[in-house]
Amino acid sequence: MVALFALLTIITLSFIGVRIGGIALELTGLSPEIASFQAQSAFSGTGFTTTESEALVAHPVRRRIIRILILMGSAGITTSIATLVITFLGQSGKDVLERSTILLIGLVILSIVARSRYLYHIMKIVIAKALKRWTKMRVFDYEQLLGFSEGYAISRIAVKAHSWLKDKRLSELKLERHGLTVLAIYRKAGKKEKFMGGLTGETIINVGDILICYAPEEVSEAISNNTMLETERKT
Repeated sequence: MVALFALLTIITLSFIGVRIGGIALELTGLSPEIASFQAQSAFSGTGFTTTESEALVAHPVRRRIIRILILMGSAGITTSIATLVITFLGQSGKDVLERSTILLIGLVILSIVARSRYLYHIMKIVIAKALKRWTKMRVFDYEQLLGFSEGYAISRIAVKAHSWLKDKRLSELKLERHGLTVLAIYRKAGKKEKFMGGLTGETIINVGDILICYAPEEVSEAISNNTMLETERKT
């Protein structure tokens, strides 16, 4: 039974480590989804081959976080497997059933705790303070800073052949009147995508462009559906 509780403890500490790593990566500027995925990938040693991983290893603070997660994962996964074997090795059918039930209950409780938004916010505050103290990086809560809680979002809008955005200058579209700012454009250049930042009113939008926009969610959704300003454009 001692081995079983040791296994649950290892799993809990592993979860906490991955959660801390994900929040720490998020506070360096990554989106919550990417930060969580990369933290889990680094800890498990699988899937850490995506394009985003290049941006991680090029950033000194992110690289340090990833290194710690990889080391934790190497120790945690190996220890978990060994403890799991010890937990069930040589046990009778009744003991195996009992221990399996306890393990399942423990995993369910851990899963419920993992979804706690309260715990997430507490951990985020603590980790932000730690990063400010132990690194020279300026740490921000990007969700609050960019007003995501107020309905704003960063979105990717694909310009299709039938879009009313195509072949127009940004100054012509006057998207800012609707609260939308085009931050950057990804434009196809052969087999690659070219990043275009520092846009001006003279920047022309082409078919196939991917617009990186900051706007209220409903505005971005309307433009994505090619409905916003259609009536106004015809008047």
